[in-house]
Amino acid sequence: MMDLRFHDLRHEKACRLFERGLNVLEIASVTGHKALQMLQRYTHLRAEDLARKLG
Repeated sequence: MMDLRFHDLRHEKACRLFERGLNVLEIASVTGHKALQMLQRYTHLRAEDLARKLG
């Protein structure tokens, strides 16, 4: 039996939006998060991605 909750789906969507390059404010408008600090849990920043963006 799967223990799937709404929070799990919201978390997954937020992670995928970060991977697509949306910023925190854009993602908050999609997910409904009011506290931007909560979204920081989903960023999963990778050093190689940051290096690529910085050139």
